[in-house]
Amino acid sequence: MLDFFKQASLFVMTALAEIIGCYLPWLVLKQGKSVWLLVPAAVSLGLFSWLLTLHPAAAGRTYAAYGGIYIAVALLWLRFVDGAVLTRWDITGAGVALLGMAIIVLQPQT
Repeated sequence: MLDFFKQASLFVMTALAEIIGCYLPWLVLKQGKSVWLLVPAAVSLGLFSWLLTLHPAAAGRTYAAYGGIYIAVALLWLRFVDGAVLTRWDITGAGVALLGMAIIVLQPQT
């Protein structure tokens, strides 16, 4: 179970790196923020790519499991950064996605 929480934590860090790397260019393009935000955006996306390589599973399985955490982290970003109120549908969808991630990560080793 400890390995599951380590992987989940790594997925959370990976999701944050991806979201930040995409959010900063969004600020530049949609809100007219400084183009200098593209520098930390590029660093963040590089970090995102590197973090994905740290997962022990095959790439496709890692990406599939990562999707569940990404959905949950993106909704937390929506709530705490964008200030939107999450709906019961948001929360239910995140729960289903996290269940899918857990099924993939906790599958028996063959």
